[in-house]
Amino acid sequence: MACGTQNLCACCAQKGKTCCHGREIYVSPGDVQRIALFTGNSDFFEWTGVHDPSYLDQSEDPVWQRHVFRADGKRRTLKHRAREDCIFLSASGCRLPEAVRPLVCRLHPFDYTAAGITSDPAPGCPRELVAPGTTLIEALHMSPSRAREWHHMLYKEILAEGEFRGWE
Repeated sequence: MACGTQNLCACCAQKGKTCCHGREIYVSPGDVQRIALFTGNSDFFEWTGVHDPSYLDQSEDPVWQRHVFRADGKRRTLKHRAREDCIFLSASGCRLPEAVRPLVCRLHPFDYTAAGITSDPAPGCPRELVAPGTTLIEALHMSPSRAREWHHMLYKEILAEGEFRGWE
């Protein structure tokens, strides 16, 4: 069943479990600053190892592998609640405004590497909810230029990761 004109993320959330459940959501140094400024605290992330084995293979994106992970194999991720919900997930969706959300959340469900954004959704995205004749980017109510801007911001922040180790 397609979502029609409703935003794909909102439609997906109404169907049940979403990308905000059980995912390891990396937050960049810029994400930490934006979220801390908005929420007034910085107790929303932790340094974790990889729990999902599929996340271990970053061979297609050496920039990600080199800059996101510390020497001990951990990276900064959003905390979860007991049911594995993202700490910012509410009954009506994300409590963070779009301009504050982690960049990986803004780009989801697109797959991407430092080289660019693919046109295919990430594994697990309910592509069947996209109305026939509608592109994924249209279903997300996102413009291609906005997606490219977020992608550029994300990799700029990833490359600066080493400069922001003070957030540890």
